[in-house]
Amino acid sequence: MDTKTLITEAKARFNHNSAKAYLKDKYDSKLTVADQNGLWRADLETINFLNASTDTEVVLMDSFESPIKVNRQNLLDRLKQVYKTTMDEWHLEWAELEKKR
Repeated sequence: MDTKTLITEAKARFNHNSAKAYLKDKYDSKLTVADQNGLWRADLETINFLNASTDTEVVLMDSFESPIKVNRQNLLDRLKQVYKTTMDEWHLEWAELEKKR
């Protein structure tokens, strides 16, 4: 391999990693949801906890570490909807990035 090829490959790898980090930052912020007087993260841990619980109302710590009593099903539905939408969009952009690689 010559030097130009190595430099080109290194630049392409750097650009790919930069685009990957940009997508993570972009979609990570979209997983934050304000609902029921709290700020929640639409992540698998929170969704699974709400899904596993059978109580109508539960007390959760929001993103600001404040205990908030919420309607479990309403928050679960909202977080699942945000998670699905965000992850679908992220996957589409990721697939486009991988095609350009």
